[in-house]
Amino acid sequence: MPNPRTFQIKSFGCQMNVYDGERMAELLEAEGLAAAAPGEADLVVLNTCHIREKAAEKVYSEIGRLKREDGSRPMIAVAGCVAQAEGAEIPRRAPSVDIVVGPQAYHRLPALVGEAAAGRRAVDTDMPLASKFGALPKRRRQGPSAFLTVQEGCDKFCTYCVVPYTRGAEVSRPWAAVIDEARALVDAGAKEITLLGQNVNAWEGEDEGGRTQGLDGLIRALDRIPGLARIRYTTSHPNDMREGLIRAHGEVETLMPYLHLPVQSGSDRVLRAMNRSHSADRYLRVLERVRAARPDIALSGDFIVGFPGETEAEFEATLEIVRAVNYAQAYSFKYSPRPGTPAATMEGQVPAEVQDERLQRLQALLNAQQLAFNRATVGKRTTILVERDGKRPGQRVGKSPWLQSVHVKTDAPLGSLVGVDVVEAGPNSLRGTAIPAEGGVSFRNVPARPEEIPAFAGMTA
Repeated sequence: MPNPRTFQIKSFGCQMNVYDGERMAELLEAEGLAAAAPGEADLVVLNTCHIREKAAEKVYSEIGRLKREDGSRPMIAVAGCVAQAEGAEIPRRAPSVDIVVGPQAYHRLPALVGEAAAGRRAVDTDMPLASKFGALPKRRRQGPSAFLTVQEGCDKFCTYCVVPYTRGAEVSRPWAAVIDEARALVDAGAKEITLLGQNVNAWEGEDEGGRTQGLDGLIRALDRIPGLARIRYTTSHPNDMREGLIRAHGEVETLMPYLHLPVQSGSDRVLRAMNRSHSADRYLRVLERVRAARPDIALSGDFIVGFPGETEAEFEATLEIVRAVNYAQAYSFKYSPRPGTPAATMEGQVPAEVQDERLQRLQALLNAQQLAFNRATVGKRTTILVERDGKRPGQRVGKSPWLQSVHVKTDAPLGSLVGVDVVEAGPNSLRGTAIPAEGGVSFRNVPARPEEIPAFAGMTA
């Protein structure tokens, strides 16, 4: 097979995969390859996710679709967590796959492409101690919003989760490396940076003075970078919400008022079976402290329904915690057994039809809360970061501080911070009207008192 000259990267799953996909593209471009449209690339990289039950089957379906009408096919690489979990089994099951590379080894992708071009099937799922990030090229171009991985892996070992097996142990990127990449992203045009990690709030490192810092210290350092207007982070674990990070939400102007903090269940027995290492009450107490520091913060979470042994009463406990918190956004899933995880062999697997019914009830409640939160912003003034063109002439789409998509008519260039009055809300987005720059728009001009926002009613501090 000849050396490829063009490539396409198709990423599935989490924001970490989006970041990894961008970095693989930069690696290939540094080797002289050019990005190509779907169906035209010499090399296709499927950057996979292994969280859900059918993720691997989806990969094999994608592989089958890559065969062209004339019977030829591109060079095919499977990357990401499915690659890590299944390794050499992938080319045995799908002989058209030329390269298998795990998430800790993708910095070797150009070398693996060379091996495949020489006729050798290339498989690399090592998890080396040395960081891959030092082998990646510097960031060169960027849109208004950028992802920046600061932490990888997980030591929590939730009984349903494959991440510790596919991403490895928790590792924090060094302080200087993160600061340097953040500066490069801003120099390349980013106005907003989202810090990524499987447990991003477990990040820890030494600053330039040798002092130990947590994620809050890193955020405060990033806040000093000229031109960086917004900072976000995801995904967090309740046990790692330290007091310094909570204070940062009230003290760092560029840290956006949005927190994604998964709880998974409202039942303490289910949480113990999941090995979540926190109770429902402890989770609520963390949120009380966060809201005390930043009353207008929008909260997001993750939920799993139908975990092995979950009773109707335990599911009701999940609904109760949702009612107590009032989420601005949330993600909910049916439990799916992942091979090799302890929960996959637990007794009391919940029938699919019961899972389906519970998920529908949970999502109905979560969707109602999201709509209520969006409607509560109507009539308020805020700032959006313009990220892309809308579907209508003269329309732009940007994100509010609360991560809502806002559609507005404006000729402001991409990357601009634009003041808007919110005039309409739907379940998934808002509509606003642009206001003059002299309107005094700031990040903190949606109500600072939670009782003014209906979506927050019922959360007791």
